[in-house]
Amino acid sequence: MKIPFDNSYVNLPAQLYVATPPTPVPAPVLISYNQALADDLGIQGAPDLAILAGNAIPEGAAPIAQAYAGHQFGQWNPQLGDGRAVLLGEMIDHAGLRRDIQLKGSGQTPFSRRGDGRAWLGPVLREYLVSEAMHALGVPTTRALAAVTTGQDIARETLLPGAVLARVAQSHIRVGTFQYFAARQDLVALRALTDHVIARHYPTAADPAALLDQVITRYAQLIAQWMGFGFIHGVMNTDNVSIAGETIDYGPCAFMDGFHPSQVFSAIDRQGRYAYANQPQIGAWNMAQFATSLIPLMPDQDAAIEQFTAAVNRFGDIYLAAWRAVFAAKIGIFDPTPEDTGLIQTLLDLMASERADFTGVFAHLGSDTARDQFIDRAAFDAWAVDWKARRSNDFAAIMAGANPRIIPRNHQVEAAIQAAVAGDFAPFHAMLGAVTQPFAPLTQATARYATPPTSAEQVTRTFCGT
Repeated sequence: MKIPFDNSYVNLPAQLYVATPPTPVPAPVLISYNQALADDLGIQGAPDLAILAGNAIPEGAAPIAQAYAGHQFGQWNPQLGDGRAVLLGEMIDHAGLRRDIQLKGSGQTPFSRRGDGRAWLGPVLREYLVSEAMHALGVPTTRALAAVTTGQDIARETLLPGAVLARVAQSHIRVGTFQYFAARQDLVALRALTDHVIARHYPTAADPAALLDQVITRYAQLIAQWMGFGFIHGVMNTDNVSIAGETIDYGPCAFMDGFHPSQVFSAIDRQGRYAYANQPQIGAWNMAQFATSLIPLMPDQDAAIEQFTAAVNRFGDIYLAAWRAVFAAKIGIFDPTPEDTGLIQTLLDLMASERADFTGVFAHLGSDTARDQFIDRAAFDAWAVDWKARRSNDFAAIMAGANPRIIPRNHQVEAAIQAAVAGDFAPFHAMLGAVTQPFAPLTQATARYATPPTSAEQVTRTFCGT
């Protein structure tokens, strides 16, 4: 297994990271290897279990744990960092894009904060399934290269099988990375980090102000895509916000079944801070924290505060335009206008009033079974009159590319995890095959993944893996 490393982050000031090798595990076994992703990355040879488990450091790697801070549920934590992950190194893929390869669950680091640095099997399989599903849906995301079991139980509420996820990202730089150095008034590291991010992710940005504008745009568009698939991230802390604009850190995440704007799944989100409908405003709040961290780099900080405040205030308009485009496609409108907002919202209000299945409604929309998704069919019929007058001539083709039939439904993810804990990985592999073909016609084998849970199957709470 030859990985063509081309490392750059380790050339930045030393305070941005700590050199940290992964901790070996006793008996690794490969669960899954993403050969298609490996081919895209230019990785040659068969998967090397020792490398993927953290038992061997490949040639050219420069394993490090990255430093960062963050606001967690709105509360400032001045030091977080990679507490259970090691960045093996970077490489340039076949498209010319720089990518990180990270081992998650690879043991203790200087940032572990008394944690064991490990991951148990459930969160590894959840992230593998959901991140690969998100990629198939067309949402910017980290990817799963491989998952292995470690042959070592770890203690959570009980003893659980350990696992390691090999994760690929455009980078693992976060809003919290900037906050870490801004809070310490380390302008040397902050400036080096900013220059690195501009060169790596936003080469057309001339200065920190332009960087802020572009990150805001990319992040607003990302959240609009989440909303369009009924996705709830669950823990939108600033240390979980990728500067590259990718979905990162799949902890207590979930896709909604029955739709309701105030839906929360995360067991630790007791106040609903990161509820579905709150994600856009939290996105703007996170961008305000990013803007604050860039102000020390500006020559006129008073002028920068005014300029950056205006930039953050534009988040809402950027998001609304992206949201309207996402949902317009879901109802077959090619050229949305502001007037379409009301048409979209009326449908969502009807769905919310009945807790209609989010994915099912849009998957059936335009077919003879559309009105069967609602109890109040007269209300749907009334909405459909306006919709049919507005939708594009090729609405069916537009909707087919915007509305998945299959998402990683919570009850099926949990069932796959429970089977895996018992030693049966077949449900995981079957589900992975289904969720990575979300727009494909249903078959006898995949139809069950499009079925909403029964009342007894519903999963109402999800958990972080730490």
